[in-house]
Amino acid sequence: MTQDGGSPGAAPGAGRSLTGGRTTPIVESARVLLDRVGTATLMAWTIARELRRPRAWVDAALQQAWVMGIRSLPLVLIISALGGAVTSQQAGAQFTGGLPLWVIGSISAASILTELGPMLTGMVLVGRIGASIAAELASMKVTEQIDALRAMGRDPWAYLVVPRVVAGILVVPPLVVLANAAALVSAWAVALVAIPGMTSETFIYGVRFYFYPFALVFSMLKGIAFGMAITFLACLIGLEGEGGAEGVGRTTTAAVVATTLALLVLDVMFAPLLRYF
Repeated sequence: MTQDGGSPGAAPGAGRSLTGGRTTPIVESARVLLDRVGTATLMAWTIARELRRPRAWVDAALQQAWVMGIRSLPLVLIISALGGAVTSQQAGAQFTGGLPLWVIGSISAASILTELGPMLTGMVLVGRIGASIAAELASMKVTEQIDALRAMGRDPWAYLVVPRVVAGILVVPPLVVLANAAALVSAWAVALVAIPGMTSETFIYGVRFYFYPFALVFSMLKGIAFGMAITFLACLIGLEGEGGAEGVGRTTTAAVVATTLALLVLDVMFAPLLRYF
């Protein structure tokens, strides 16, 4: 130990604040938080600035959108169909006998369009897109490919982040629409089989009784927000990866956790919109 209480080889004053005292965990956490917020703000500004030059990113964004959409579509449809089947069965078990059967169609449509379709799609894309982006960018960071881009005069944020964020915004709303359709078809099919007395006319009447245009708009707005959050946070966290292969794993895990929490927060923030439309 040295005279100032630091470890051997530590820089003079390391672990101390400007006033001479040690940095507390609260202060250090606040510093890290402010650093992350500053980095995220700069990245958002770079994206907004580069959007004015579509020739620089449109081809890469369309390529990313094609890859993200095609690879995610089968899993999105399967998960959404299973979610619709469960929703229909649960509605039938809870409300059969006490309410008209057409209510099951209304409950299924309301649950799928406003909540289940967008959220299940977002959760699938967290694992398919968010984890992939974070692992890819973290690998580029630890192998010094990001530094090579800077050495060549290329902005890594403009070159790597903008196409992925734009692709996420383009891809997720259509996937949400397809997920809604798959879930509704599955809910209808399961209702016919599992609920005594249910007919196609009764179920469709219930869906039409609930449906109004803003429900679909609301679902797509969630898709836009989810796509932006997944790709933006995955890029932000992936570009901070360090520590070799183990660090790439930690970075991917952190990206999945952060994007999942972000989707849940956005979901809560979107709920009040239904009161005004």
